[in-house]
Amino acid sequence: MEDPLVLLEVFYHSIIVVLHLRILCRFSTGFTSVHGESPSAEYARLRKESLESKFGNALGSYGKSLGQALSTRPDILPPVYCQELAKLQDQIPPFPTHIAIKSIETQLGVPISQIFADISPEPIAAASLGQVYKAHLHSGELVAVKVQRPGMSLSLTLDALLFQMIGGQLKRFAKARKDLLVAVNEMVRHMFDEIDYVLEGRNAERFASLYSSCSCDDEDTNKRPTAWEKTKTANNVKVPKIYWDLTRSAVLTMEWVDGIKLTDEISLKKACLNRRDLIDQGLYCSLRQLLEVGFFHADPHPGNLVATDYGSLAYFDFGMMGDIPRHYRVGLIQMLVHFVNRDSLGLAKDFLSLGFIPEGVNIHSVSDALQASFRDGTRQSQDFQGIMNQLYDVMYEFNFSLPPDYALVIRSLGSLEGTAKVLDPDFQVIESAYPFVIGRLLADPNPDMRKILRELLIRNNGSIRWNRLERLMAAISEQPSKSSGEPPNAEENSSSPLGWKSFDMRAVVAATEDLLQFILSEKGLRVRVFLLRDIIKATDVLMQDKVVECIPNEKLEARETSESEEHSKVARIFDGFQYLCEAVKLAPEVWTAMLMRMAVKPEVHKFIFDIISALFMRFSHKLTETSWVCISRFLHKLVKTCSSDELSHR
Repeated sequence: MEDPLVLLEVFYHSIIVVLHLRILCRFSTGFTSVHGESPSAEYARLRKESLESKFGNALGSYGKSLGQALSTRPDILPPVYCQELAKLQDQIPPFPTHIAIKSIETQLGVPISQIFADISPEPIAAASLGQVYKAHLHSGELVAVKVQRPGMSLSLTLDALLFQMIGGQLKRFAKARKDLLVAVNEMVRHMFDEIDYVLEGRNAERFASLYSSCSCDDEDTNKRPTAWEKTKTANNVKVPKIYWDLTRSAVLTMEWVDGIKLTDEISLKKACLNRRDLIDQGLYCSLRQLLEVGFFHADPHPGNLVATDYGSLAYFDFGMMGDIPRHYRVGLIQMLVHFVNRDSLGLAKDFLSLGFIPEGVNIHSVSDALQASFRDGTRQSQDFQGIMNQLYDVMYEFNFSLPPDYALVIRSLGSLEGTAKVLDPDFQVIESAYPFVIGRLLADPNPDMRKILRELLIRNNGSIRWNRLERLMAAISEQPSKSSGEPPNAEENSSSPLGWKSFDMRAVVAATEDLLQFILSEKGLRVRVFLLRDIIKATDVLMQDKVVECIPNEKLEARETSESEEHSKVARIFDGFQYLCEAVKLAPEVWTAMLMRMAVKPEVHKFIFDIISALFMRFSHKLTETSWVCISRFLHKLVKTCSSDELSHR
């Protein structure tokens, strides 16, 4: 096999050669589950066909930017190529300011002096698609002026032709997938969107309407906020205001927002900003985008995020945005749950229902490959990148095809994790996202979300995941009380000062009632069988402990027995029950009403009768045995005590 690094070098040398030609061209012309079957893949197939039809003949890419975008597509290129492409960095110098000013005047139709009172002589930021200047309006307002690099439309168009020409060679030598050009053309569509600044302005306003909880325009910037004031505004996301009268397709004028770079640790400390709070805000906003609303910022890297003095996060650069339908958002939650549960077959079925796996692939082979990657102890990282590393080889081996929606999701999650790790190197996006995912599952009464919640707590064979149930009840019961009106301690490094990790107790009770109704239904028969078995085993363990306590010189054996797997399960059951009692105390009237509704159901009466009958049949003879052992132990102690008294009297 040829060295992939050499092939990449040849690939980019080919680009340089064709670029010279481009200059000349310018001047010339089988499985069952208690939860039911997985959703059909028909939706995903039709959506994929629609996208391929729409973008199959679209135009190509823009140099290294496309190379970096391809680095997030392990379904298209082998992992080794993705790793090398990820190292590419844009190194395009800024274009001269006088050209930028001429572009502004051409776009707006008036001299620069009539537009701005002053403008910075050099750009304050530059990238491959454009650069930003700082300016004052004649009204005194401070603004940022984004100017597009000249000739971008022509460059993108000609680069499209380039990739159409070399795409076949890339597939041949780099063993790229046959749908490489479809993926490239979809990326190009997003790049053309990026150079449409009117569209970017609309994206910014839509983003603000969805995620910015309040406006910061009325804040007194001369007054230094207290730590408590920062906590009150912590849920706010800041988006710059767009000046539409000074915005065109190649010029974007927006509000100037002063902020602190997330990489500037000294300034963050000086502003008394809590790094963990900033991570929570960014995570919460990103999870809402990806799992709840669907409209998301596809590139939240540290250059597009700053912290304000009030502890808010300000977002910039809304050129690359994603918009995923609800079907895919639910699928993302389901994949997360199946990954946490290490349910390889469930994960493989997710891939099928979402259209990742082509028709004809053996789903059980995919499941086996995923299970093998889960068992690899050296690759059990919970980091997003670690998860992707687990999946890369499997994706390429089985000819996966990521929909464009999910390709942008991968990019967004990767950028989010990278940004968070700037503030906290130990940040784990999957672990941190768990409370939000649970909250979504509890709060959304739709059948598909209820199904995912059941899959989190109940295995496909019907047995209960007691460890997950215990963890869920612990998270619900340990949420802070909302009765106190006192400000929280600003110095405390609370894991959730924002309150978004708390749960709506009415939603919790409603989800619990739905779960109980499922268990009592005809579909829940296997669940009831396993539940009855666990109840009997728990009672059996308790009775054994009572017997052991009554037998002399058996302390060591009791200790060893208590460390058994059954004792661990019993401990989880009782801990979960205690957490449930704590949760009931948070909203007793809501829980009482639900329990009363359940108490009158005939199914409940029948199941309780089954439990009592099973326990009686199992332990009727053991009750007598336990009683006699305890009586014997009592008599032994009594005789020993009497003997000691007689000896002392002598």
